[in-house]
Amino acid sequence: MQSPADISIRDAQEQVDQWIKTVGVRYFNELTNLGILMEEVGELSRLMVRTYGEQSAKTSDQGKELGDEMADVLWVLICLANQTGVNLTDAFQKNMRKKTSRDANRHRDNPRLKP
Repeated sequence: MQSPADISIRDAQEQVDQWIKTVGVRYFNELTNLGILMEEVGELSRLMVRTYGEQSAKTSDQGKELGDEMADVLWVLICLANQTGVNLTDAFQKNMRKKTSRDANRHRDNPRLKP
């Protein structure tokens, strides 16, 4: 098994699939996983707002780690990709090409982003 620093998106998809098949019994259906994804994004949002925003932390926020919350989001996103046949490596590379082409000068020319 590779070290965590060396894992590719494809490897992550395979590891999640193996875990689901051996430990998780089966994937939740796609709509259930979409709901779970929204819950996980909400938990990440709550922690980000309380860590970097203006809201004060609550007792229930103690012990929560930003990386763990992000990994929860990634986990469910990978589940959805696996069950819908999306190769996230290919999708990510295609998305990067789209953004690079579409936004070649957009951000550089945005006066709001200038120091």
